[in-house]
Amino acid sequence: MTPSDLPLWTAWTVVAVAVLGSLLALTGSVGLVILKRFYERVHAPTLGATLGMALIVAASVMFWSMIEGRLALQDLLIGVFLTVTTPVTLILLARAAVYRDRVEGDKDAPPE
Repeated sequence: MTPSDLPLWTAWTVVAVAVLGSLLALTGSVGLVILKRFYERVHAPTLGATLGMALIVAASVMFWSMIEGRLALQDLLIGVFLTVTTPVTLILLARAAVYRDRVEGDKDAPPE
């Protein structure tokens, strides 16, 4: 089967899931720009990217499974690697920020 032979209902489902995942990732990016403090900004892209990535990978698995006529799970490796590395990156960034705030004092904190 070629991409042009893909049934219309499958194409619309894949597009809907991929667009929803992209919108969730965009929401995380907007949160990164809008939120003021580092500790607030670090969560929005992590959560948005993780859920958005899961939906985009699901759309990719659906697409390739329909094209190849069998269950195509190789794209799940992308999801596994991103799911493992994103929280680790968040923890490392947060710990570095906490260390910086202890050493230099919290410059992001509102004045008392």
